[in-house]
Order: sequence, then structure tokens, then C-alpha cells
Amino acid sequence: MRIVADLHNHSRFSRACSPQLTLPNLDKWAKIKGVNLLTVADFTHPVWIKECEEQLQNEGNGFYTLKGGSREVFFIFTTELAFIYKKNDKTRRVHEIVLAPNLEVAKRLNKELDQRGFNLKSDGRPILGMSDRDFLELIKNIDERLELIPAHIWTPWFSVFGSKSGFDSIEECFEDMSKYIFALETGLSSDPMMNWRISSLDKYSLISNSDSHSLKNIGREANVFEIDKEKFSYDEFIRILKENNNKNFLYTIEFFPEEGRYHYDGHRDCNVVLKPSETIKLKGICPKCKKNLVIGVDYRVEELADRKEGYLLKDKPAFKKMIELDKIIAECIGVKSRESKKVIKIYNDLIKKFGNEFKILIDINPDELRSADSIGPILVEAIKRVRLGKLKINPGYDGVYGEVKIFSEEELGNFKPKQSVLFS
Repeated sequence: MRIVADLHNHSRFSRACSPQLTLPNLDKWAKIKGVNLLTVADFTHPVWIKECEEQLQNEGNGFYTLKGGSREVFFIFTTELAFIYKKNDKTRRVHEIVLAPNLEVAKRLNKELDQRGFNLKSDGRPILGMSDRDFLELIKNIDERLELIPAHIWTPWFSVFGSKSGFDSIEECFEDMSKYIFALETGLSSDPMMNWRISSLDKYSLISNSDSHSLKNIGREANVFEIDKEKFSYDEFIRILKENNNKNFLYTIEFFPEEGRYHYDGHRDCNVVLKPSETIKLKGICPKCKKNLVIGVDYRVEELADRKEGYLLKDKPAFKKMIELDKIIAECIGVKSRESKKVIKIYNDLIKKFGNEFKILIDINPDELRSADSIGPILVEAIKRVRLGKLKINPGYDGVYGEVKIFSEEELGNFKPKQSVLFS
């Protein structure tokens, strides 16, 4: 049984998230994207978890499906929590993903946090004023099957290895509770090869998730598993992650890390973007305003790495890089917004004909796409180039997404005279 899992997204109750993030819409868009294991997200929020209880049905294996739905998409109870506290004379800001084996255990955790005075109503991703280590001990005392996975581990501001408030090792953060950490979320601005440069991370499964704040971003990163249908359960899923090999955990679906918002160093206000070697020469100071630069993921990985760039770690899950289909379509037809009506029409036509986005981007022979009425040869070529990584990317920095180009302006012009329906 092929499982495509996105274990980190959000509901409409998290700040800066779309009001369209409801359970029926999550179910719908997971199918459009090709994700069949999606987190309910934000289970600490009291209104949201009540909706989950009312709208989901328990499949008896730790997963849930939408009542009255197709039962094609399974939901797992996870949430993201923000921890802000002081340790070793430094303020730490770390985000964590918590996985619960069922609704009942999630509610028990919520009750404990509420009794400790934490404000769970304020945000779907609440802030807890306690250490990561103490929280991990807390959840293990509630139920051994509650698990914790550090989120987007390299993000400068809110992560375990972040340049602004993180640590240099898992052990420094979790101390004696480090033995319970078995997986790390690499985040949009890094990929597995970057993490393989750090030998201390070899024992962890490296997972990739969308951290989606809107429906269209579901599955922009994901994890692909092969699990026996009879064994498909929360416990089996956790076992596979703890095993950390490529037998059942096949590969991750990745952003090109340069596209991530914190890949390079920089200063957004000054429009300054720098690669690590340039930052070192400037001693971390913005050349325009003379303030400290925001140190990005590439620099931070280099700082902790004990292996050369390009090191390959054997017998671990592979990875495949992709760009979302609507972004590819937008470039092919020469528009800036993926919200263009023409982009949406072409996208919907392709999904209707081929099933879901991942099939189009990863599985189908690109030449088969020529049979679609709404497609021209330029999109076939674009998907081929994305699969091969033949792109030009201006890396992201200080909260600004990187800019990806598949074609030069000249190449785009060469396609137009062919009267492709994309340009009609």
C-alpha cells in the first residue's frame, strides 16, 4: 500500500493561515495533491479538536477519515507547538511536531496543558513556556505512544538548530530525553543531502512536510512509504520511522532548498542576499545598514558539517525534488500568479484527466501528458527539466522565497510560435 504522508500543516485557527482550512477542504485537496495520510493539525486548539471529534470517524488503527467522505484520505493527530524559554543564558525558540496515537490521547495532553495554565485558545500553534526536554518528559508520562519530532530544524528563528535561537546538537536541547527523538523535519530550505553532511544526524529519519498555511501548499513536501495494508496503523508507521531505512520509507518529496525562504543569508529590508562565503568575509554584518544579517540554512549546515558537500548516505530513504504544478504552468504561460484563471483551468483539466498532482509531477512519463487537451509541448519540457533539476534559482533569504526559473525568456518565446493551446 503506497502512502504519501504530509505530517505538518495547519488549520484555520493558526495565525496567518487561510480560513479555507477546514476538514472537508483538507480532505478534498489532499486527494487533488495525491496525499493519502494528512495531519488534522493544531489539535491543541479547543474549537478545532471539537470539529475533529464531530467530523472524523475512527478507523481503529490510529487513523481517522472524514465522515461521509470517500475514505481515500486518512488523518493522523499531530500538532505544532512553539517553545520559548531560556537555557544556558540564551533565549531559545523551538518548534516541535507532536504525534498522538488517537483522539483520546490528544485530548488528555490538551487537558494537561490547560491545567498548567497554557493558553490553547490563542493560536492553533500555541506558545509554551517550558523547555523541549521537560515537555518531552511530560508527554511520555501521559502516554508512551505520544511522539515528538523537531520541526523545520534549520529555520533561523524557530528551530532546534536555528542560527538565532537554537542548539548545536539534539543532545544539547533534549539532554537525557534525547533517546526518544527518532526523526527530524528538514524544512523547505534544506534537503537530505545537506543533512547527510552531519554524521550525528545519521541515526534519525529525515522527514519532509509542507508546513502548509493554505490548501494549495498541501504536499509541497511529503514522505512516501510502502506499508502492508493489513499492518497500516499508527504503531506501524512509527515503527517504520524509528527503523530509519529505505525498506518501507521509500523517499521524500522535496522543495528545491534554494527556493526556501531561509536558504541563504541576508537582510530583507536592504535587499541583500549572500552565500555563506560572502557572509564570512563581512563578519555577518549587512554591508548597507551595518546590522546583523539573518544567517540562513546553508551557512548553518556548513557550520555544523563534518563531511564534504555531496556526501551520500547509503541505505537511507531517497528524495525527489519538485516544483508545484500550478507554479510550472504559470511560468509556461508567462503569468506571475498561480492564482491566474488560466492557470487554474489548465491545472484542473490536468487533475481531472490524470488523477492527482503527484502522478503528473513524479510518476507519469511526461510525453503522456501531450494527450491532455489543455497542454502543450512546453509543459512537457518543463516537467522533464524539473525532474532533472535543470533550473535557475535565485536562493531565498531572510523570509523571502527563492525565485525559480525553468526557461529563459528566449526559450519561452521560441515555444509561442508553435501555437500551443497554452498561449491561445
